[in-house]
This record gives sequence, structure tokens and C-alpha cells, in this order.
Amino acid sequence: MNCDIKDRNLADKGKLRIEWAARSMPVLRSIKERFEREKPLSGIRIAACLHVTTETAFLMQTLKAGGASIRLCASNPLSTQDDVAASLAVHDGIPVFAIKGEDRDTYYRHIIQALEERPQITMDDGADLVSTLHTERQELIGEVIGGTEETTTGVIRLRSMADKGVLRYPIVAVNDANTKHLFDNRYGTGQSTIDGIIRATNRLIAGSVFVVCGYGWCGRGVAMRARGMGARVVVTEVDPLRALEAVMDGYEVMPIAEAAKIGDFFCTLTGNIHVIRKEHFEMMKDGAIVSNSGHFNVELDLETLSQMAVSRRMVRDFVEEFRLKDGRSIYVLAEGRLVNLAAAEGHPSSVMDMSFANQALCVEYLAREGKNLAKQVYTVPRQIDEEVARLKLASMGISIDQLTEEQDRYLHSWEMGT
Repeated sequence: MNCDIKDRNLADKGKLRIEWAARSMPVLRSIKERFEREKPLSGIRIAACLHVTTETAFLMQTLKAGGASIRLCASNPLSTQDDVAASLAVHDGIPVFAIKGEDRDTYYRHIIQALEERPQITMDDGADLVSTLHTERQELIGEVIGGTEETTTGVIRLRSMADKGVLRYPIVAVNDANTKHLFDNRYGTGQSTIDGIIRATNRLIAGSVFVVCGYGWCGRGVAMRARGMGARVVVTEVDPLRALEAVMDGYEVMPIAEAAKIGDFFCTLTGNIHVIRKEHFEMMKDGAIVSNSGHFNVELDLETLSQMAVSRRMVRDFVEEFRLKDGRSIYVLAEGRLVNLAAAEGHPSSVMDMSFANQALCVEYLAREGKNLAKQVYTVPRQIDEEVARLKLASMGISIDQLTEEQDRYLHSWEMGT
């Protein structure tokens, strides 16, 4: 089978880890069982560019159970779990093109290889697959029914494409589902980012000054977890509403130029470029630890930091020391890439259960309705979002109330007042 993975001998280890993750993914498991019976994706070809993790593997198994044929590549050079890639290739017969630590050229070659599936549906995390399809393999676009996008950064890029009139097929923004960003982005990113920082550094969070750049849902999650571990949390923002919310949530808010002077840990989660740059590195303490949990590694201006440094060395796995002319050292985690996936294992499977349930149901929706949609970015249909929430509550043994007929009439009337 055509694939490009690190080592097929890792397959059995990966299989066990996938099974462990699947135990905490009851919503996706119930969808997989239905897909096996109904085969709603029979004959559908999918190219997926996602973080190759245990949870992604269970999503791939679910889509295959529904009848789809799939090719999978990595959406980040450092996020692949090599044993998972091997298991998917060896045990599930799914062509995988992903190796942890692959260089930039290999990364994009793998995307091209995934597109050789001649996909009818694309699944993306960061929009690199879609942008490559629109620039290098335009001859394939006519076969595409639609696509899904997993993350905030990708949705931003795709909405830009739609606004400029260059997006050539419909995309469902899975990231914007309430059962995705309110949980995955907040609780998943919050826990896994702190996990990655601690695994990489083995430093104590309690008593430190922890600077969170960006107070979107991911930033909220990291700030919450850092404070829970005893840090003094400082938030930096450009959006006045989010800054105000951070203040009301009890955090210190200040410009990054001020936070740079006092921070022990820094983590960017903005989706923007050069959030921490030369003038900030110049003011940091000796020993400052800098990381990123946004999708791309552009949030830290590492090129300039390299120019400022008189020496560089790896002092631990995923920890690189940049020694400056004045003797200070700044430590960068995981090459400035997603620290939660590069230095740890990404989000816990129980929260990815909802995100990937949305993915599976949105792929089913596109297979059925994609040809009727315009070339724009869509939100997840409300009925899918609510179905995922309902299934998740049921899996947790939680029941909720239903409106009485009187309550329903009241909510739909205008005549009844005080």
C-alpha cells in the first residue's frame, strides 16, 4: 500500500493506544456503529489533513466504517504520533503520509500525496490542504463536493478566501460548532497546552508569572488551567471586548511590551503573526520560557530571535536555548509549533469525541447536501451541534428537562406579557 510512515513495526503499539482513546469517545463510537449499518459514505473519497493522533485514528476508522476511502496526511510537522500512523496503515489499510519531525518539503509532498485520492470531500486542520488544492492541484477541484475545517486559524484563512471570491467549493467550519470550540478549544487546549509545557520543561507553574497572549477560547482555557496550578496569569489582547472579559474574569491585562518584562512563561494563542518579536525578546528575563499553542509557528518571531542569539543548543527534548549577547537565555519550546501536540499528546480523547463527532456528521451532511451549497464557509447545522450535545449527555448518564406545551407556546408567542 502506498504510504509514507516512520516504522511499520510500531503498528501494534499504536493499535493499543487507539483502542484506549476510543474507550473515552462514546459519541463517535455510536456514530461508527450507525455508519457500519447504513454506509452513508459509500463510494465517497476523502483527503484528510489532520493531526495524526489516536483520536484522529478513531475518526478515520469511523469514516471507513461508513464506506469512505481515505488518505491521511499530517496538518503539522511535529504533531504526528508515529505508532498511530503505522497502525492505521498496517491494521486499517488506510494510506497515511505523516512522519513526526518531517521537514517542510516532506510536509507539502505528503499533502500532495493525500490529494492523489482525487477527493470528493476534504478534511482540513489549518487549511493547508485546501490552499494547496487551490494553488497546485486545481484540476482536481471539479470533483470536490465540499470540505470541513477543524481549527480557528483555518477558518480565518478560508473566510478570507471566500471574501476574496477564490474559494471554489463549500466548507463547513467545524471549529465554530458550540460542541467544538466551547469544549475542545477551551478545555482540550487548556489541559493539553499546560501538559506540553510541563512535559517539556519539568518546571513548576505555581508562583510563576504566566503570560497568555490572546483571550479567545483557547486562551481562556490556558489561562484557567495556569491559574488553577497557582500561576499569576497575565493576559495580552488587541480586542477590547476580550480584554475586558479577561479583566472581569480576574486576570491582569496589559500590553505584551509590559508583560515581556515580568513573564516566566509565555504562550501565544492568537492565530496571528509575530505576536512575540524582537522588542519583546529584548526585555525578557533570563530563563524566560516561550511557547506557542496556535496552529502555525509564525506567532513567535524565531528568525529574529536566531539573529539575536550568539549561540543555540537543545538542552532537553523540545527545549531550545537561545543565548543572547548580554548573557541572558531564552528557551523556546517545540520549535514554536503547537506545544500541546509536539511535546505532549494533544487534547484528551473525551473532549475530541465531540469535535470528531461533528466532523463525521458534517462529512455525512456534505455527502448528502454538498452539491446544493454555495462556495462559501458555513457554520455547522444546528441540528448536528445539538445531536452531538445530546449524545454526549446521554453517554455521561445525564438527562435534561424538556419544554412543556405551555412553555413552548409562551416562547413562540408575543401576546402574553407580565
